[in-house]
Amino acid sequence: MSARDDILGRVRGALGRTGAAAPPPVPEYANAALVPERAKGPPAALVARFIDMAEEVSATVDRVAQRGDVAAAIAAWLDREGLPRRIAMSPDPALESCGWDGVADLDIRRGPTAGDDPVSVTPAVAGVAETGSLMVASGPRTPYTLNFLPDTHIAVLDAGRIVGGYEDAWAGMRPNGETGAALPRTVTLITGPSRSSDIERTVTIGVHGPRRLHIVIVGTADGEEAV
Repeated sequence: MSARDDILGRVRGALGRTGAAAPPPVPEYANAALVPERAKGPPAALVARFIDMAEEVSATVDRVAQRGDVAAAIAAWLDREGLPRRIAMSPDPALESCGWDGVADLDIRRGPTAGDDPVSVTPAVAGVAETGSLMVASGPRTPYTLNFLPDTHIAVLDAGRIVGGYEDAWAGMRPNGETGAALPRTVTLITGPSRSSDIERTVTIGVHGPRRLHIVIVGTADGEEAV
């Protein structure tokens, strides 16, 4: 018996309990009494709400019918915004089928950034309709620097990964969720471009991260018309 077991045994004895302690109950992450109404609804409504909330916090949103259309949509958006076509991209296989070879004059480098890349492209784990937030995770295929150091961050998000509330997003990340793997070392929720009012109470964009956040939503959710 370890010292820990001995101490816990004495505590149980003092409380009049016998036998081994029962494991704690599994928490219910989606407590219906706490989830706001804007985090509820059918998939099509959640996609529409996610877009509205993301635009409300100064993110921009584009939609494409299929993954092969992503590269052309990104190139067109960069041109409209007057931004360079020089991209640092996550070396994630999910991004390889985005049609990069079909777009001329895109300078793409795969891997992390030291902050000298003007634009990054990364996948997103989930979109949260409740606040228009993106959930991103660190890993060998998703270098974390790409989410924060470039001036412009472009996230690619499947429509089917847009959920209602934070509880739903975390449920998909946990080992018993759809990933089937252990939690990543770091998970972050991104709500719009970086902003802060710490300095003289003046809102400043891009203090702790990108000045621009652009989201490309791929495909449609159940109940939506084709893009």
